[in-house]
Amino acid sequence: MKGAALVAIAATIGNFLQGWDNATIAGAILYIKIDLDLGTSVEGLVVAMSLIGATAITTCSGAISDWLGRRPMLILSSMLYFVSGLVMLWSPNVYILCVARLLDGFGIGLAVTLVPVYISETAPSEIRGLLNTLPQFTGSGGMFLSYCMVFGMSLMDSPSWRLMLGVLSIPSLLYFALMVFYLPESPRWLVSKGKMLEAKQVLQRLRGREDVSGEMALLVEGLGIGGGTSLEEYMIGPADELDEGHEPSADKDKIRLYGPQEGLSWVAKPVTGQSILSLTSRQGSMVNQSVPLMDPLVTLFGSVHEKLPEMGSMRSMLFPNFGSMFSTADPHVRNEHWDEESLQREGEDYASDAAGGDSDDNLHSPLMSRQTTTLDKDMIPPATHGSTLSMRRHSTLVQDAVESVGGTGIGGGWQLAWKWSEREGEDGKKEGGFKRIYLHEEGIPVSRHGSLVSLQGIDMHMPAEGDFIQAAALVSQPALYSKELMDQRLVGPAMVHPAETASKVPVWAALLDPGVKRALLVGIGIQILQQFSGINGVLYYTPQILEVAGVEVLLSSLGLSSTSSSFLISALTTLLMLPCIGVAMKLMDISGRRRLLLTTIPVLIVSLMILVFSEVVNLGTVVNAAVSTACVIIYFCCFVMGYGPIPNILCSEIFPTRVRGLCIAICALVYWIGDIIVTYSLPLMLSSVGLAGVFGIYAVVCLISWVFVFLKVPETKGMPLEVITEFFAVGARQAAATKNE
Repeated sequence: MKGAALVAIAATIGNFLQGWDNATIAGAILYIKIDLDLGTSVEGLVVAMSLIGATAITTCSGAISDWLGRRPMLILSSMLYFVSGLVMLWSPNVYILCVARLLDGFGIGLAVTLVPVYISETAPSEIRGLLNTLPQFTGSGGMFLSYCMVFGMSLMDSPSWRLMLGVLSIPSLLYFALMVFYLPESPRWLVSKGKMLEAKQVLQRLRGREDVSGEMALLVEGLGIGGGTSLEEYMIGPADELDEGHEPSADKDKIRLYGPQEGLSWVAKPVTGQSILSLTSRQGSMVNQSVPLMDPLVTLFGSVHEKLPEMGSMRSMLFPNFGSMFSTADPHVRNEHWDEESLQREGEDYASDAAGGDSDDNLHSPLMSRQTTTLDKDMIPPATHGSTLSMRRHSTLVQDAVESVGGTGIGGGWQLAWKWSEREGEDGKKEGGFKRIYLHEEGIPVSRHGSLVSLQGIDMHMPAEGDFIQAAALVSQPALYSKELMDQRLVGPAMVHPAETASKVPVWAALLDPGVKRALLVGIGIQILQQFSGINGVLYYTPQILEVAGVEVLLSSLGLSSTSSSFLISALTTLLMLPCIGVAMKLMDISGRRRLLLTTIPVLIVSLMILVFSEVVNLGTVVNAAVSTACVIIYFCCFVMGYGPIPNILCSEIFPTRVRGLCIAICALVYWIGDIIVTYSLPLMLSSVGLAGVFGIYAVVCLISWVFVFLKVPETKGMPLEVITEFFAVGARQAAATKNE
């Protein structure tokens, strides 16, 4: 995971520059308005130009990043930062300064919008929350260092605002160098464009291992958007045990999962279960009777996390056994890459490769399986650059089912597998169905005889004899499925190239998918509520509140000017945020996003209400000052632990790969518009309802935010991005069914 962490740190330099710029302009504007003799309106325009630029660039950044890639847009962001810094250093008048601030806003908009997307697409699911909290940490760190710089320059006889703003170009050079020479392209974006070989090489670098084919298969499956996903119940156990018939399914539609040793395998068979996950799918409205307005989606996600073993989402108790499957594959098989540079091969070409010594216990493992649709041919997979999945038809099986081989552990207790089933159609011809399956271990392994498998030592490396594990499954159509292909060629539905599939469905049409619309509702809702929760108002009035507390007077008595004192106070306030963000980074993948929000938002409400109380009731100058200062500090610390980073984290996780950039741009646009509304409505609100009224309104919005999170926002910790989007598809359909009932 070291590679993914270093790449995430490099990407978040863009957020560091955003924090640096925000703090620098807050200090420099005091000198700019004197030097250039600016009026109040022009002064506000200089500060707001970066906000205008960020809002403008956000409208197109997502769609362009889905087209050109994440990396080129981040490189452009670093260039804009650098150029704007140089222009601000030179600025001879306010017009040039406004242009420079606009360019700076373009860089900020690209970084803020795309860095969370990039980190989510490169990070392992187990530490995705931690790495995606880094932008909040580096942004606050940039603010702290910038305030320190401005404070130091304010002690000079004639501080130069041009130098303050121009310093931005120095760290932006480092940002540019890292983006160009170190940062790889997002592997999920590469897969969406059919650049499989390059995606594999990037994943190998990020994960620090050669065998990444399991994750490659997951990324390929992530290209699908809505696929009739359903929830089923499976039981996993030794092949012989289940073959003898523990609740055998009528159609014997089973999946064989192979382990790392030759001859080692398990079988997953569909059963009629009563898991929380399946029960939620079948009876969503009944499950939510205690909370009538709760989205079934929240219950679906929650049921998964409730059933995880105590060690949480960091590892599964059974599925790591499949992490290096098919390591016994024949090393002499040709190694071909499924990439856009590869030669197009017809089905009969694969049939000629059947000379390899394939057997059920020693199978080759391609990135994606390709199988024939006729019963007289074996399902021959192409050799590829890893080990994920192979399928082979068994003539000894009954005619209506074909045994399939499962794939690989994909994090958070999830296992990716595929299933091919055949049945006789009405005309007597054989019909096939190819399904993708995300299996999820439910609780600990249990014995048929009622005993529990030991949780200690090496006993957990494989299921004990006679034991089985219940698993819920998300079953849906594979991303590369094509009915037309089955009619035209002999090879099966999984051979469609990603680039070919991705070009068939218009991107804007994908936004109409029920699961995507559901995710957009969550993303837009949490972004707009975050902006109206009061962070800008509290930030804006922090100096005023602290001044009342007497802190500036104390510092002034030490020989500091009022201006220098305000800069130092801002720096110290920002410094207090950093350890709180560090705590959030630790908890993000343990407690989870949802729990952090539900825990910290009430603290925001209480701190705002106390601020209202301190404004309305006079408890004495010292007491009011102490209470106000404490509330501001508590508000900031709790905000950066939860409501600060989590909306961006969630938005980067809940959308499918093909529309992730576009959807997060929509959410970011809502964010910037909300920022503008809150910032420019403050003076009007102050004149009409006063500071106590403003804080009261913010407290009400925070209360609405808590209700929204409780009813609508699911827990996504530790889950692969592709599984998250599948859950949104299931949840959307379940919500529609509940509404119709």
